[in-house]
Amino acid sequence: MDPTQHRIDYTLGSLDETAASDDPIVQFRSWFEDAGRVVERDPNAMTLATVGADGRPSARIVLLRGYGDDGFVFFTNYDSRKGDELAGNPHASLLLFWAALERQIRIEGRVSRVSAEESDAYFSLRPLGNRLGAWASPQSREIPSRESLAERVRQFEAKFGSAPPRPENWGGYRLQPDAIEFWQGRSDRLHDRLLYRRSQPGTAWSRVRLAP
Repeated sequence: MDPTQHRIDYTLGSLDETAASDDPIVQFRSWFEDAGRVVERDPNAMTLATVGADGRPSARIVLLRGYGDDGFVFFTNYDSRKGDELAGNPHASLLLFWAALERQIRIEGRVSRVSAEESDAYFSLRPLGNRLGAWASPQSREIPSRESLAERVRQFEAKFGSAPPRPENWGGYRLQPDAIEFWQGRSDRLHDRLLYRRSQPGTAWSRVRLAP
């Protein structure tokens, strides 16, 4: 496929100031629920972008596990590359893209760990294999083989059985947003972009339209 020749015109919707909520969390909830009805697989998948101490950005897909006025929550290994980078620079960006709706939401803000109690509560809901995997995987570190990883799973299964506790180096993060942009694809690449901003958590949101 020649990428210079692949084009799709966006015609499914529009986004204007009269239709959008004054509160970006309310607007997020509306779009997220739309995605849940239309997107067949992982409507909660989002790109998390972080920056290392060397100034090099990195990005990966994580899953949204909670959201509200206090921020957007995801879970991971604290010792992973993203965990290391967030420890050094807590500013990050999230991006949700739903091709079926021709929509994306970009979220920027400061990230902090959720409480141990919140991480425990979510960890207990995970399937057993996922909980054992959290113990077995030294995420982002080099390993000798796939079999070595499988062997670690077997070792922790023998140790914990069906009730592995949450590892101390695994848990949640919450991004408290100071900027949320809603993007609706439009014809001729004249997309709708509404950006909500605030100076700090708890303050009022302002809203502006951005050129496409």
